[in-house]
Amino acid sequence: MSIPTYIRPDRTLRVKILDACGMTCTFCHNEGTPVAADNSRRTLPLFTSSGASGRVSIYAEQNGASFIPATMMPGPEYAEAIGTLRDTLDVSELHLTGGEPTLHPRLAELVRISVDQGYSVRMTSNGENGARAIPAAAEAGLEKVNFSVFGTTPGELAQVQHQRFADLDRATRKIDTLRASIQACSDHGVRADANIVVVNRDHIERVHRLLDEYSPELSVRLLNSLDDGRDSLDAIAAVLAQRGATVEAHHITAGASGFRTSYLLPEGRRIYVKRIRPTRLPVTCQDCRFNNDRDCQEGFYGTRLYRSRDKRWLAGVCIQRMDLCQEVGDFAASPVSREIVNFRDEEQTALSADVTPREKG
Repeated sequence: MSIPTYIRPDRTLRVKILDACGMTCTFCHNEGTPVAADNSRRTLPLFTSSGASGRVSIYAEQNGASFIPATMMPGPEYAEAIGTLRDTLDVSELHLTGGEPTLHPRLAELVRISVDQGYSVRMTSNGENGARAIPAAAEAGLEKVNFSVFGTTPGELAQVQHQRFADLDRATRKIDTLRASIQACSDHGVRADANIVVVNRDHIERVHRLLDEYSPELSVRLLNSLDDGRDSLDAIAAVLAQRGATVEAHHITAGASGFRTSYLLPEGRRIYVKRIRPTRLPVTCQDCRFNNDRDCQEGFYGTRLYRSRDKRWLAGVCIQRMDLCQEVGDFAASPVSREIVNFRDEEQTALSADVTPREKG
């Protein structure tokens, strides 16, 4: 029997609302921007990818970033920026990112404005302040949180932190706050997903612990590590086999590189495996120096909104090519914005032609 394939157009906008974060994960791309705390006195072309804070931004030294990110505050300018991109790109789903969004002092107000602008609002979080921030954000209209789970035990979490911050007591506190954040979602009617990167077979037990320790209400998504290739894919396959998972359906996002496959476990729980499709914008990406199977890490993942310290609102299309960022008004009037919309519509048509009407989502 053929596996059902569901196609949906990309309607998402990622919004980096602040740069602050209490984690020092060694693989962080920080939405393409340099870490503000380590670059406040630096100027082009001297942005650093690491510094005294212990945080990293892995692409910052070579991606052409020309600004330091600032915290977005609620108000008319924020509403205008997300409203302009809503109308320009025909998007309806807004993902709050950072840094760590739960550290934003006025998170609920940003959620409320985003809802008022017609968006379904989601958030990506490591959970470090969620127990305090999520209740008010839920009341304002927050629908879902994608929790990034970097370790299920203190030892696992400490291994992926900067060596100066890799102590077990600190890692224990971070895991406790993650659990409290997930519980806050459950208590306040916010859907919670857990994203966990499976690097190799050494990470298999980490996935099993996540599935065993959290309730089935927590939707789990396994992500392959782009840097670890076949080792990562083999480890994910091993997890699925050990859990007795059966494939349920493929979910492809037209116009962006997102691709998921859903699996059912014998107990009725559903888990997802998320991968990156080799998706490129036909014009913007054509002559890019990263446009090959080795160097392009993310493909075209969608549009992002930034606020710079010099008070500009900027739209970006690639975290490895931050030189492509434009002020929102210029972006809205540019060929790039039209290219994104046309590419999404054309991919929707082309991909849908490959599945039966029963399978279209």
